[in-house]
Amino acid sequence: MAQRVLPDLNARGSTATSTAGTGASVELLAATDPRWLEAVLADFPAFLRDHASCEKKASGMALAMAAHYPDRPALLAAMADLAAEELGHYREVVRLLVERDLQPGPDVRDPYVNALNAEVRRGSMEYLLDRLLVGAVVERRGAERFGLVADAHPEPGLRKFYRAIAASEGRHWQTFLELAVHECPEQDVGERLNTLLVREADIVGALPVRAALH
Repeated sequence: MAQRVLPDLNARGSTATSTAGTGASVELLAATDPRWLEAVLADFPAFLRDHASCEKKASGMALAMAAHYPDRPALLAAMADLAAEELGHYREVVRLLVERDLQPGPDVRDPYVNALNAEVRRGSMEYLLDRLLVGAVVERRGAERFGLVADAHPEPGLRKFYRAIAASEGRHWQTFLELAVHECPEQDVGERLNTLLVREADIVGALPVRAALH
């Protein structure tokens, strides 16, 4: 097997944070069950396959948002940047798979993301706000879980890689939240975010423990 050269994501930087600066925050109401990390470390190849799938789907989601809102320049620019960055992450995780003689698995339905998406309301402004806030919450949970992997993985190179991934997820949730404040009535953002965070805690608590991001 070829020597593993892990990507340095910190060196690439992020272009998906042009709306940063509001100081808003997403505080998860439930921490990840410690058994999740045990499952991930026990079957890291399965986790890598799922991670690749998640990055690919995240890129597709950003492209869909960009296509849906071509008349909102700040959102369009941020989603175009985000799609490119997530696709770059997919490329890097695929590289890790190939270096380990592994293949990406098929895309499967994500029960966590699907449950959160079910909370998205109809109505043009409600739909926009909820899509952005769901994006923020999903990225915030990703930052937490990738950070756990970064702290616990026995391989130094992968710890560095996942620290960079966690930092990237942190920038992403800030982008989604700041876009919500920019594009939607600010007084609606906090109340709706709190509602979604309560629902997210219920959803994450009911997830099966498995070697996958969600």
